[in-house]
Amino acid sequence: MSETLALDHPEAQVAPARSGHTGATWSARLGNLFEASLIWLVLLGGWFLAAEFTPLGDNPLVPSPQLTLRSLWESLPELWVGTLSSFSILLPGFALASVLGIVSGLGIGTSPRLQRVFFPFARVAAPVPPTVYIPYAIAILPTFKLSAIFVVFIGAFWPIFQNAAAGAHALEQRYRDNASILGLTGFEYHWRVVFPAALPHIFSGMAVGLGFSFILLTVAELFGANAGLGRFVQYYADFADYPKMVAGILYTGLVTFLAMTGLEALKRRALFWQR
Repeated sequence: MSETLALDHPEAQVAPARSGHTGATWSARLGNLFEASLIWLVLLGGWFLAAEFTPLGDNPLVPSPQLTLRSLWESLPELWVGTLSSFSILLPGFALASVLGIVSGLGIGTSPRLQRVFFPFARVAAPVPPTVYIPYAIAILPTFKLSAIFVVFIGAFWPIFQNAAAGAHALEQRYRDNASILGLTGFEYHWRVVFPAALPHIFSGMAVGLGFSFILLTVAELFGANAGLGRFVQYYADFADYPKMVAGILYTGLVTFLAMTGLEALKRRALFWQR
């Protein structure tokens, strides 16, 4: 009779279904992980074969994966110090660009008069490569760090501003009408109506701006930094230590990937209604 009660219990009947569902979920995740890693596995295999079985492996410019991995492990303390130095430049520049880009983009995107004033200027200033500002910023600003922060800010500001303005401008008229009926104006209108509606555009701009920030950070560090990820790569390239140079490039790519993944996770959490 106890066996019959056990079989009749609802949890006993649901448990196999849950177990099967969990197994299917993990299988799907592993499948997605394999697909995302496929190109990297192919490239790693090609790199290993080229270094071991072709004349390319005799070229000091192409160190083997094993040698690169060993150099990466030995350089981790130095790379960590470089990461902290780089992020002390990246975070202030990107944060300032995000705040000012979002605020000004939302304000201008909802005002036809401000659009007529600022958009012609933006069409001229935004396409200018931020790298042209690096020598001038280093000459004008008192320290290299301030110069690098300024360059990162310029590179991240325009994508964020343009996307925020586009998101605010694309706000549907029915939302504007509803806000008018409810008496929402000024800051409350922008915070409760315009900002949530423009968030998908804003995160798209932030993703582009973050990518530009890493590029410009690395370029700026080549001009005169004493530490940083870009400086690490340049330093060992000057001394022809190519295993460490390649290790620095791979490490920088990993840091960039983790930062972009963190921003994507924040986007999914903020835009929960789009799931």
